[in-house]
Amino acid sequence: MNCPCGSDREYNECCLPVIQGERTAVTAEELMRARYTAYTQVEMDFLKNSVHPDHRQDEDGDGAREWAENSEWHGLEILDCKAGGPDDETGQVEFVASYTYEGQDKQYHEVAEFTRTEGGWGFTEGRPGVKKPVVRDEPKIGRNDPCPCGSGKKFKRCCGR
Repeated sequence: MNCPCGSDREYNECCLPVIQGERTAVTAEELMRARYTAYTQVEMDFLKNSVHPDHRQDEDGDGAREWAENSEWHGLEILDCKAGGPDDETGQVEFVASYTYEGQDKQYHEVAEFTRTEGGWGFTEGRPGVKKPVVRDEPKIGRNDPCPCGSGKKFKRCCGR
């Protein structure tokens, strides 16, 4: 079975050893992938234990279990990673998790913070991700500008329809 985290590796070689405590996550991204996979497999003990010890009092275990059990998980997309490597003390992983909950397709976009502990990486907090603005390489074509296809028509009467 391919790992739910989307790594294209087998589950028993990717996230399962981290979830079962056979090895620790080397990077913050690896822990984030294991946490997502733990939600898909309803591995609540791992989710609780992968939270940094200083932040465990904030966890809603019942709410997390209900979400995990009643969601159909579709995939994880890692958007960005800052630090969080084998030699770093902190890291940040921005991701989008896609799922269906109560019949509605949803996306959970978060920027997750991680801090290294004696036992490896620990999740400290997450905040909502923000969609980044579109940055164009070329100037925007106006409705009344000539169409770039070369037809000689205005953009609004040609390709802009």
